[in-house]
Amino acid sequence: MNLSPEETSTWIPLTLQNRDESVLQIQSASKEFLYDKSGKEYIDGISSWWTCIHGHRHPEIMEAIRQQTGVLDHVMLAGFLHDPAELLSKKILSLSGGNYKKVFYSDNGSNAVEIALKFAIQYYKNRDGEKSGRHRSKFIVFSSSYHGDSIGGMNVSGITYFNRIFAELRFPVYEIGAPDRFQFSTKEETSIHYTNLLSQVKEAISENQDEYAGIVIEPLVFGASGMIFYDPEFLQGLRKIATELDVLLIFDEVFTGMGRTGEYFAFQKADAVPDLIAFAKGLTGGSLPLAATLVSEKIYHTFLTDDPYKSFFHAHTMTGNPIACSAGLASLAVLEKEGLDQVRKLESDFRKRIQGLVSSHPEVLINPRVLGGICAFELNQTIGEDEYLNPIGKKLRAKLLEKHILLRPLGNTVYITPPYNISESSLDRIFSALDQAIGSL
Repeated sequence: MNLSPEETSTWIPLTLQNRDESVLQIQSASKEFLYDKSGKEYIDGISSWWTCIHGHRHPEIMEAIRQQTGVLDHVMLAGFLHDPAELLSKKILSLSGGNYKKVFYSDNGSNAVEIALKFAIQYYKNRDGEKSGRHRSKFIVFSSSYHGDSIGGMNVSGITYFNRIFAELRFPVYEIGAPDRFQFSTKEETSIHYTNLLSQVKEAISENQDEYAGIVIEPLVFGASGMIFYDPEFLQGLRKIATELDVLLIFDEVFTGMGRTGEYFAFQKADAVPDLIAFAKGLTGGSLPLAATLVSEKIYHTFLTDDPYKSFFHAHTMTGNPIACSAGLASLAVLEKEGLDQVRKLESDFRKRIQGLVSSHPEVLINPRVLGGICAFELNQTIGEDEYLNPIGKKLRAKLLEKHILLRPLGNTVYITPPYNISESSLDRIFSALDQAIGSL
């Protein structure tokens, strides 16, 4: 029996707190499947918010957790170290391609972004000195971006449905329009669009260079704000500007990291190397909370000092938890062994299936797009001004749940981000259910 949010003792997030909503109670999970209390099977078509990249309860990850619980549960990382944290750091640095010096652990993507912001601000204070008159604390951000719900992450996001009610808490940022390849019909028009945005970025920083600490962006895909795709050339342009004008480039790879775009990190696919990277989501394969911030050599160098006032005063109680780090090591081992190949196959499978769906609903389904393990499109039905709150998404989600498919549209944007190893039969079920559900709207 399902409950409404009002009937539960748990606050159900991103859900209206009334009796008209329904909460599906999940009892167990395996591979790409979730099972409710009555034993009904549902396909998790979004990897439970993009975390369970290898499917639920992957045996290698579960075994790593079991082994670690028999050795060490937790020890604070302030003044201590343990093998799981150090081994995971070395593996992450190796997969990143040698561009980074240190891994700073936290427990969720929003915290990882906040840490990157603090590193950026303190980098300039450490490098230039408190008396230099250069107090850089401003960031270039992009409309439609989303970097988390904590204060810092919220502030460097675009003003959207997620944060507009907290506008009074915002610190100064300079917001640029979002790059979006689907705004224009030709590659030439899109390239002009990117050039105009890059010019705005360069002009804003040039006018007040001593104010800016960095540029913050989700590489290649703006996730939570509608799976907005854009091209590597824009990131390459940002890298050039950041280098030329001496500001830091910060990538939020919470969604795109850990193989989602077909490479370990999206920056590798884009051929644009940032100074700081925040990532989380698939790091432990969805098993335990763990996030990380990658720090480049030039940033770390300014903290390498005997001066205690140049130390980085930031820590979390559960930072680098041994059990979570062991899960992360196992998840990365699976990713190295087979994950990227699975993503590339998934991309091919998506392209075949989305063509059939478009053919069946040419007037309804628009902007079909695929990148790695991401497939998205819009429903050409808009109600109200706010796309995220467009009730068409809620209606489609309910119809899909009736068919035992878990998708969570972002308003009229529908996306599929399943585990990388999802079976062909489950993909067929997802697209068949979408075909029927869209046809019945």
